[in-house]
Amino acid sequence: MTVLTLPDVASQTARSPAALTWVGMEGIALPILLGSRSVTAKLNAGVSLDDADARGIHMSRLYLALAPLEEAPLTLPAVKDVLNAFLTSQEGLSQNAYLSIEGELALKRQALISPLAGWKSYPFTLRCHLTPAGFQAELDLTVGYSSTCPCSAALARQLIQQAFEEDFSEIPLTKSAVSAWLGSEEGILATPHSQRSSVECSLRLSESENGELPIADSIENSIDRIERALGTALQTAVKRIDEQAFALANGQNLMFCEDAARRLDKVLRQAPRVSGFQLKVVHAESLHAHDAVARSEWNW
Repeated sequence: MTVLTLPDVASQTARSPAALTWVGMEGIALPILLGSRSVTAKLNAGVSLDDADARGIHMSRLYLALAPLEEAPLTLPAVKDVLNAFLTSQEGLSQNAYLSIEGELALKRQALISPLAGWKSYPFTLRCHLTPAGFQAELDLTVGYSSTCPCSAALARQLIQQAFEEDFSEIPLTKSAVSAWLGSEEGILATPHSQRSSVECSLRLSESENGELPIADSIENSIDRIERALGTALQTAVKRIDEQAFALANGQNLMFCEDAARRLDKVLRQAPRVSGFQLKVVHAESLHAHDAVARSEWNW
């Protein structure tokens, strides 16, 4: 058998010379380690094609350079090493390297009162790029919560107050009578509207402070900080006692979308290893067919 030299068409000269901003692959399936957990992620890997005369990059080399991400917990230094490998593999064709890692981190969450617990899935995307200006990493998170409208709560209280005055206009006020009224349907004549809400945020991670800290810790710590600030995180397994505690938390934690955005702005400015952020709060209202939205950013 004659040994043939396999053609390398990508090494040919481009027919229409031009530099390209991004060339690579999207939707690469790869198991990554978030702490001790293996998570199947989708990766986008690419580089710039700065040599205007080159017909293409060595795309398979990008794919092979991802292998180390399977072998150790995901950290920023590990991602930076992969991006450096991207540039080395392209033999001077590229000056910029990009990698995004998208997946979901499952966290076990305790019920508010009872001993029950359940799992919640939190979507994340880690977006990193290495350019002549340096390395940059951004972590995108989406966290759900519940919100109750302060205006709706005030209007509901007014209706209940009016009903109380009407029902007791000719009835002697006694503790037992008032208690019985409060426990009846008349005692909750109107309810404020609540909605499942969400915060979408992009956090710029500081490489110098982050060190070898696993990305799993950055994700979990950020989620915990966001949920504590909002106070009404979505629940998993619950008993009635937990549902009652959740109703109490909502009633004592009335929020416009502006309130939620300001809370998050404050806590994220104080978050370790975060050097900037963008955030978007969405209250998917039960009253309107449209959503209430508030945005904030810092050092972006």
